[in-house]
Amino acid sequence: MREGGGATDAKVLLEPLLALHDRIRDAVLRACEQQSSADLSAVASDDTSPGDTIYAIDRVGEAALEEGLAEIALTEPLVLVAEGLAGGKLVLPRGTSESGCRWRILMDPIDGTRGLMFQKRSAWILTGVAPNKGDHTRLRDITLAVQTEIPLLKQHLGDQLWAVRGGGTQARRFDRVSGRTAPLTLRPSRAGTIEHGFSTVVRFFPGARDVLAAVDDDLVLAVLGPPPAGRAACFEDQYASTGGQLYELMAGHDRFIADLRPLTMAVLAERGLPQPLCCHPYDVCASLIAEELGVVVTDAFGAPLDAPFELESDVAWIGYANAQLRAVLEPQLRLALRQRKLS
Repeated sequence: MREGGGATDAKVLLEPLLALHDRIRDAVLRACEQQSSADLSAVASDDTSPGDTIYAIDRVGEAALEEGLAEIALTEPLVLVAEGLAGGKLVLPRGTSESGCRWRILMDPIDGTRGLMFQKRSAWILTGVAPNKGDHTRLRDITLAVQTEIPLLKQHLGDQLWAVRGGGTQARRFDRVSGRTAPLTLRPSRAGTIEHGFSTVVRFFPGARDVLAAVDDDLVLAVLGPPPAGRAACFEDQYASTGGQLYELMAGHDRFIADLRPLTMAVLAERGLPQPLCCHPYDVCASLIAEELGVVVTDAFGAPLDAPFELESDVAWIGYANAQLRAVLEPQLRLALRQRKLS
């Protein structure tokens, strides 16, 4: 592999990637303005490439992505790993050897497709950049991450965040009406309890919702006890976008999120159901941004979040807004997982 590729070196890609994210955001917004939800939600591909189902709106993002990265690759040859590509990856410029590339880039051009195409909630463009170690590259190798909001049509503001490993997180807010951007400060919650806050165990899809809900109830009862009659102990937010969930932790909106879907495989098998749709590495490729801001992001068992730098692995992850919340919640979460036979 070509030598180099540390965090300092990765900064050369920051401005081009920010511009690429702007390009993808604008292309997708134009498509949302010009086409109906029915058109954008048409299935474009369901089994021809690794990753999730590809919808018509995804093709818009992919086209802008490939065009923009082809320009970046003229000066920085790279390996793109993303959905919708034959074999799940593309070497740019075309004809370059994979071993001759300094960078490996994992991208999700639209994370939260379903919410966006029905104009329910913002989607996110996610990018993680790592030194190219070929098939040995992993998420923990990511040294630069960028995350950009694709807002709803009725929403005039959208946020953009980025981080270089060891250099903290930066953010700005884009105004679609004026075309201007302004610096943005994000602060994760400093609360030491989930009481009266948002705390979520992800259960988007049918099959094992009851089991995941039971884990949630076990956890909340263990740390808060029964709520007073007629009162809510805490709240949840089933935001069907991993990038969006991490943003909610960074913005101080949410205090705890656990996506434990891969742990339900055995339960579903016992019920005669297929394996679930889970979070994949590209969904968490920008988690470095949250970590640099102080959000604690782990795997299902408390280790630093890591996964292969590819499209198909199932990823379980947990996010705590701060270390104090982790100290309170993690032991009880582990107990709940053991009691529900998920660990």
